[in-house]
Amino acid sequence: MGACLAHLLHDGYTDALYALLPVWQAQFGLSYAGVAMVRALYYGTMGGLQVPFDRFAGRLTPRVVLALSTLIAAAGFLVMAVPAGFAGLCVGLVLAGTGSSVQHSRASHLVSMSYGEASRGPLGIYNFAGDLGKAALPAIVALLLPILAWRSVVGLTGLFGVAVAFGLLVLLPRRFSEAPVAEATSRRDSGRSGFGILLAIGVLDSATRMGYLLFLPFLIHARGGASATVGLGLALVFAGGAFGKASCGWLGQRVGVVGSVMVTETATAALIVVSLFAPLALMLAVLPLLGAVLNGTSSVLYGTVPEIAPKGDVGRAFAVFYTGVISSGGIAPIVYGAIADHSSQAVGILAAACTALLIVPLALKLPASLSK
Repeated sequence: MGACLAHLLHDGYTDALYALLPVWQAQFGLSYAGVAMVRALYYGTMGGLQVPFDRFAGRLTPRVVLALSTLIAAAGFLVMAVPAGFAGLCVGLVLAGTGSSVQHSRASHLVSMSYGEASRGPLGIYNFAGDLGKAALPAIVALLLPILAWRSVVGLTGLFGVAVAFGLLVLLPRRFSEAPVAEATSRRDSGRSGFGILLAIGVLDSATRMGYLLFLPFLIHARGGASATVGLGLALVFAGGAFGKASCGWLGQRVGVVGSVMVTETATAALIVVSLFAPLALMLAVLPLLGAVLNGTSSVLYGTVPEIAPKGDVGRAFAVFYTGVISSGGIAPIVYGAIADHSSQAVGILAAACTALLIVPLALKLPASLSK
């Protein structure tokens, strides 16, 4: 439960930024690429510190690590709320990204070690909790923006994180023994291969997801939607994503990783194209299904990491995997934003859809045992 609460908060923080991007673009005069670069301050920090911070965090208990990282992330949002101009915003984003850099690897490792060989389903629930945060916090932020100044909204978001940090100290156990499960996992997985391919799929999947989400608020505005409609659109995507993450983790366990990935990525590309050309009402109707396939692949991938972790080192495998996935989520939108700046928004969105299709041939190269 504690791992799920941490994931809910940190993923909610990450995607609440999408509701704020149009506000920051208008206030600071940013281009699409500029918006993506501002967002990359958070994502780049969160991704780049995964491996070094995971090694440091391994010396502490999961309780201390998750509570402390949540408190640091919340402090970043409180810094953003201070009226210190564009520089203050950037400093706050870097601090928040630093706090979020260790949550995914440590919480995922905690879940996988707790459930051992049966961890694929629980990891899906863990990811489901993250999407609950993605559905709730961006919607709340978008609904508050017409009522309060954006700095006030960000400050309240930071205070919520402080409360969650203290809640984690209550929920998480003081001691956690993982050695027996880790040794069993190591013996089983030491001969597995394909981690590099899985990482490449995760990188492209994250690029697709974050690239599309960068444009979604602007796409809704272009269809005549207001800030509240942006919040609704984000909530629909992330609510669908919550269902997709919960269901696709179990789906991958039953029908295989390869088939699940091929279905979700093909559907993602098709539905992105539909949302691009559909009128506002139809686009909003499509968003929950798009969210399910857009986010569902990640549960399949996360649940597979313990199975093919190099040398059975699950903790490091998660840290490396999240480094690639999160770094891609920070860099790819800059690329798509630059494409849009030099062509059009539609071309940038179509580039994200094409990235999803690149995953299909990669999925076929995964170890044959994963397709069973």
